[in-house]
Amino acid sequence: MLSEKMTVALNGQINKEMYSAYLYMDMSAHCTYEGLDGFANWFMVQYQEEMSHAMKIYDYINEQGGKIILEAIEKPPGDFGTPLEMFEATLKHEQFITKSIHDLVTLANEEKDYATQIFLQWFVTEQIEEEANDNEMIAKLKLVGNDGNGLFMIDNELATRTFTPPASEE
Repeated sequence: MLSEKMTVALNGQINKEMYSAYLYMDMSAHCTYEGLDGFANWFMVQYQEEMSHAMKIYDYINEQGGKIILEAIEKPPGDFGTPLEMFEATLKHEQFITKSIHDLVTLANEEKDYATQIFLQWFVTEQIEEEANDNEMIAKLKLVGNDGNGLFMIDNELATRTFTPPASEE
């Protein structure tokens, strides 16, 4: 059973994951508007991933007998600039999420909540992948700079990304 403190913290993480999804949906819409359909696809897949993360935590709280408390989701900024600026903002956001996950692990350790520690390890590993993906895209975008051909090639590459739901460890 989850402590009250852990339940509140996990509910807060659901909100952060939902905001992440909302942010990436907005970035996808921005890319579609700009004619960057591959980038739009990449961010829509990111939206789907973040929603699945929120639901993974939602299901865990329910399985552990905790109460789900949903809060309002903040409005995303809406103006994202260039693809490079978008990915730099994405990396900064994912670093914020990584810190939040680490804070949850710290709390689980303090609470001697071993089940939640084990549960959160999936998210620790996922955040390593999230930040690596963003860093890779930033490097590619810096490499091509303002070259339209290079941006076109990256856009085509991003159009191939598909969503794969996380495997259940239970």
